[in-house]
Amino acid sequence: MSLSLDNCPSCKLWLYRVFPFLRWWPMVNKDSNKADIIAGITGAMIVLPQGVAFATIAGMPPEYGLYAAMVPAIIAALFGSSWHLVSGPTTAISIAVFAAMSPFADPGSPQFVSMVLTLTFLTGVFQLALGLARMGVLVNFISHTVVIGFTAGAALLIAASQVKSFFGIAIERGAHFHVVLEQLIMQFDHLNPYVTTVGAVTLATGILARKFIPKVPYMIVAMVVGSIVAFLINLEFGVELTKIKTVGALPAHLPPLSLPDFSYATIHKVVFPALVVTMLALTEAVSISRAIATKSEQRIDGNQEFVGQGLANLIGSFFSGYASAGSFNRSGVNYASGAQTPLATVYAAIFLVLILLLVAPLASYLPNAAMAGILFLVAWSLIDFHHIRSIGKTSKAETVVLWVTLIGTLVDLEKGIFFGILLSLTLYLYRVSRPSLIPEVPAKEEGAYHLMDAHGHHECPQFRIVRINGSIFFGAVDYVQNGLTQIDEANPDQKSVMIIASGINFIDVAGAEMLAQEARRRRKLGGGLYFYRCKDSIYKFLRKSDKLDDIGAGAFFPAMSNWIKPIYSTLNPEICRNCKYRIFPECQTYLPDGEPRTTDA
Repeated sequence: MSLSLDNCPSCKLWLYRVFPFLRWWPMVNKDSNKADIIAGITGAMIVLPQGVAFATIAGMPPEYGLYAAMVPAIIAALFGSSWHLVSGPTTAISIAVFAAMSPFADPGSPQFVSMVLTLTFLTGVFQLALGLARMGVLVNFISHTVVIGFTAGAALLIAASQVKSFFGIAIERGAHFHVVLEQLIMQFDHLNPYVTTVGAVTLATGILARKFIPKVPYMIVAMVVGSIVAFLINLEFGVELTKIKTVGALPAHLPPLSLPDFSYATIHKVVFPALVVTMLALTEAVSISRAIATKSEQRIDGNQEFVGQGLANLIGSFFSGYASAGSFNRSGVNYASGAQTPLATVYAAIFLVLILLLVAPLASYLPNAAMAGILFLVAWSLIDFHHIRSIGKTSKAETVVLWVTLIGTLVDLEKGIFFGILLSLTLYLYRVSRPSLIPEVPAKEEGAYHLMDAHGHHECPQFRIVRINGSIFFGAVDYVQNGLTQIDEANPDQKSVMIIASGINFIDVAGAEMLAQEARRRRKLGGGLYFYRCKDSIYKFLRKSDKLDDIGAGAFFPAMSNWIKPIYSTLNPEICRNCKYRIFPECQTYLPDGEPRTTDA
């Protein structure tokens, strides 16, 4: 008897986790193949100039940007969960790689390349480990504001790194952002007009091409025009005078096999940068795949995406690919081009190899100034002006997070994103450690069990009703306890308090102890602490932690129960006798001791 996977759901689930491409493989047919091939050709055309540009940003030889878009892209497509995410070299990862590795070796040198491959390998190991440990939820702790701030900072660093190539001035490679600005101002009278002309024409061409011929890859158009302008200028004035340098011919072959440096000294240097690249790459991949999934109506598995990205970087490090991640531009184009399955990414990598074999020698005509102009365009497009303005208008706290991340990135890219994450989490913890305590009173409609905000209404002089929205955990205990204590400090007659607990989702041991302590304190005052609409999970936790004896099992009232009558009977009749408010129905007919009301207070 043959075993069918349909009869063994657990076997099927296990197989899908190990080979996730089996989920979408049945979708492949003649029509989907045609759509994927068209999308693949488009993707290959786009990644050609981007790969060269991003490798330049990373301090790697230009061809390594193309290598990173071949094997790693295929692995990520086959073992990830998104049908449209395209992985490969990206701007943020490239600038992170350059910032992390340039202090240890000269960019572009064999030692630098070897260290970057080691960083890529470790990044893959970390990503794969997080995926296998089902830790995909970690990226949720990196706020969108931090990503926007980091990306804007990285964009400015990209632009700064290309200032010398765009204007033809001498600036030390890897110089800090403020140093680049200082040198640009100091050497402004010594700009190379020929180099600057090539860069400016390339920049203008890219802007116009993107606006007026959006269906044609604007980077390729800008590269071609910039190369032609540089060729004509050199033809007219001579290379000795113009000093227009070119990228140089690219090797026309498949990605060569490579071996990362596994020496202790190298691993010790790149471990921390690898952690930075790991979280940055995973954030990019998951956020991009989720953004596209909202359009394609596909469910994304964050853990599987971690595994796919991890395998892509781990295996890619042995095929000359430096750290890769999900690319928003290429993924968006992939979806817009009609890609049906991840085979579109596989086809894009194959077509990229064919294109590289054909056009590699032409890179010798590509001026560095033209590449700088293109990277200025890339940097500008990375800055999310819309969301930056929106954050500035809506939240002061988020604005602080944004600028701390952005400025921190300009000072030290590795630590900038961590400062942003730390500040963002600190503000989050501050907010959740201050759950709202809202005074309420019974709704006016007769017989209703509903409550409403006490603002503008009279409260009972002896009894406070307060709604707590938020969790009562160790970080919030002091705030909640102070809020409850201030009730009887402001009005000593309000010795009894009832907490509307429907908004309390979580209580830890410290929170349970605080509630028990508050209940004991109020009993000593002659009052009590009560709970209305407490969740079963909260009640069970209080019972397991042995706090019900302190609070009292009779202090809990379920929804739609008559909590007014038993609590009203505990109040002071003499205070009630002279009360003018009478907010409870019982107040209108009798006093807490059962004495009928005979006169109006």
